[in-house]
Amino acid sequence: MAHITLLAYPGCATSCITGTIDALSIANRWQALIGGEDEKNHPLFHWDIVSLDGKTVQGDNRITIEPHRSMGDVTTTDLILIPGFIAPMAFLQSLPEQLIAWIRAWYGRGAMIAATCTGSFLLAETGLLDGKEATTNWVFARHFKKRYPRVHLKPERLLTEDDRLLCTGATSAYMDLCLYLIKTFGSEELSATCAKGLLLESNRSSQSPFFIFEYYKAHSDPTVLKAQGLMEAHYPGPLSIEAMASELAISPRHFVRRFKSATGDTPLAYLQRVRIEAAKQTLEKTSEPIDAITRQVGYEDTNSFRKLFKKSTGLSPKEYRDRFTRLPNRSRSECAMT
Repeated sequence: MAHITLLAYPGCATSCITGTIDALSIANRWQALIGGEDEKNHPLFHWDIVSLDGKTVQGDNRITIEPHRSMGDVTTTDLILIPGFIAPMAFLQSLPEQLIAWIRAWYGRGAMIAATCTGSFLLAETGLLDGKEATTNWVFARHFKKRYPRVHLKPERLLTEDDRLLCTGATSAYMDLCLYLIKTFGSEELSATCAKGLLLESNRSSQSPFFIFEYYKAHSDPTVLKAQGLMEAHYPGPLSIEAMASELAISPRHFVRRFKSATGDTPLAYLQRVRIEAAKQTLEKTSEPIDAITRQVGYEDTNSFRKLFKKSTGLSPKEYRDRFTRLPNRSRSECAMT
């Protein structure tokens, strides 16, 4: 029997806790069916919800959690689960040292530590993720990289595992963690069965298709802001480094260096992101042929565009349209022919 300790902390996303319990409970039931009589009284998972002091916790949106015990009452566990937080930068300001020490202590005793969504920020605060791979909610990836430069962040990944430290991507990816735990402590067959019962794709591995490009402008360089405006307004046209640098009255080399310093991207990478985002929006909202969309966003060669699109999103343009289209059924049928 694997023991899971779920941490309830003020402001946490309670779905990460309750949803995980639901999934593990379903695994216990399926395990009993698959294993027969011998497994009925030997569930695969057992769990406890804990808080700092064992008292009631109010999670995000005023949802109340009643813990089973306090952190200090835990005497044995195989895995500690840290839930996500809707506003990760806020709760970091007042993290108690005893919580950090408790997580580190259990890791030192051999327990696995799992962080769902933005719970990876709390795990990173312990220092345990330094030098290791991790992922987080893609919306906060830029903040994570800036705050924890020693962590090897893989924001495109739905799930990472590195030396008993597990992290998941955005909110619902905690279900991917559940399937991983069911496979690890149970079997691949049980995990596949639970995935079907939960209507989950058991082989998904990337959150890249869900990314929305962040037009990062929280910097203080007016020249770079002007360059960003030029790209966003004229991305279908033939923009070059030299032409943009000339427009801004600076040298091409200085322009590239200054742009990357302000945004984290080279000018060409930023332009490509703008074009891909425009293509995504068109794929979602229209039945335009992919060849036409290629030209509309500034590319001439459809094959090159398809490769760039898949590298950015993990999906081909057609796969992306099939998954995210907002068109009525009739127009979807038209898209299928393009």
